[in-house]
Amino acid sequence: MLWYHYLLAILLGYLLGSIPSGYLIGRAKGIDVRKYGSGRTGGTNVYRALGLRYGILTGLSDGAKGLVAVLLARWIFGSEAAAALAGAMAVCGHNWPVFLRFKGGAGGGTAAGALIALNPLAAGITVPIFLLVLVIGRYASVATMSIAIGSALVLIVLYYFDIHTPLGHLVFSALTILWIIWALRPNLMRLYHGTERRIDFKKKTGAMRG
Repeated sequence: MLWYHYLLAILLGYLLGSIPSGYLIGRAKGIDVRKYGSGRTGGTNVYRALGLRYGILTGLSDGAKGLVAVLLARWIFGSEAAAALAGAMAVCGHNWPVFLRFKGGAGGGTAAGALIALNPLAAGITVPIFLLVLVIGRYASVATMSIAIGSALVLIVLYYFDIHTPLGHLVFSALTILWIIWALRPNLMRLYHGTERRIDFKKKTGAMRG
C-alpha cells in the first residue's frame, strides 16, 4: 500500500465523520440544536432538544458514519491499517466537522459504529457496556468515555492473544481515546465539580414535539 493511500483514508474518514447528522436532523425539524443544551450535535443533545426519537435517529446516523468510513476504506485500499485510520478520523470529523466550523459532538456513537465494522468481537463486548453505563448512570459523557477506554482495553487483550486484532486496531483505539477525551474536557470538569447533567429518560418532549 502506497503512503498516500493512508492520507486518502484519513481524508475519507474525516469528511464522512464531518457530515453533521444531528445538525441536519435538527434543521429538518426547524431548529438549530447548537442553541440547546451543550451546543453539541450528537445524539444526547438532539434528544434534549427534540426528544427520544430524534436522539436515537441521530445516534444511529452518527454510528453509520464510522461504520461506512471503515468499510469504504477497507474496500478501496484493501488495508486494515487504512480502515482503522478512516474509523479514527471519522470520530475526529464528528467532533470537529469542517462543515460546522469545527464544532460537533463528542464521538461516542461514531466510535461505536467504526468499532462494529473494524472489530465485531470487540464491539460485541464494548457496545453493550456503553449502553449499560448510559442507561444506569445516565451520564452521556461517562458512557462515551466507556466506549473509548473499554474498546481500548478489549482490543489490547484481543491483540495480546492474537484474536483477529492487528496492530492497526490499537492505533484506532489510541486515536479514539485522544479525540473523545479532548472533546469531553468541559464534561470532565463538571463531573469533578458534581455539576454534570444526567439524562432524563422520562422526558417526553424536547424543544418541540416530534
